[in-house]
Amino acid sequence: MLTVWGRKSSSNVQALMWCIGELGLAYQRIDAGFTYGVNDTPEFLAMNPNGTVPVLRDGDGEPLWETGAILRYLAAQYGDDAFWPKDARHRAQIDKWAEWAKINIAQGFTGPVFWRVVRTAPALKDEKAIVAAVTALGAKLDMAESQFGRHRFLAGDNLTLADIQFGHVLYRYFDIDIQRPAHPRLLRYYENLTERPAFQEHVMVSYEELRVL
Repeated sequence: MLTVWGRKSSSNVQALMWCIGELGLAYQRIDAGFTYGVNDTPEFLAMNPNGTVPVLRDGDGEPLWETGAILRYLAAQYGDDAFWPKDARHRAQIDKWAEWAKINIAQGFTGPVFWRVVRTAPALKDEKAIVAAVTALGAKLDMAESQFGRHRFLAGDNLTLADIQFGHVLYRYFDIDIQRPAHPRLLRYYENLTERPAFQEHVMVSYEELRVL
């Protein structure tokens, strides 16, 4: 049994939970972070001195923190060869896109775009900064658009860990009120993700509790 500490509205928790769902693993999740607290308790800090979510414990194993490390652990421990290949060369091709997605897409969206649109009071929004951030993000998404001209998923023709790192951002990207550049292949990819039960359950989650009014 996996135990996960982290609130449903955390994008990093959503990536982890989507991975767990795709792998069909049994779990229990404990709300932590933001208004839920828990992450500032001595017990939590003994597991993760950073005080951040998610944290994962597999059975009675040592706690794991840092989303990327947790995802790689689950992929290696429970994923099949298509999801996370055992061959280092094949795995590196997936890992390359997973890292790209984390650094360029997740980080390029969450703070520069989502935070400014949802986590900033309307009177304080910097519309020019939002447009600039969306434009910069769109240039990175051009690379994904090109990939989807060759492959069904980000790193090939099977869902892999790269899609978890990339795709969990897209629900919010397509849901918030911004002017997005045209990426028809990316949109089709996203629409296919929305048909996956694990994506529906763990990623297509309301973020209204995060909104600043």
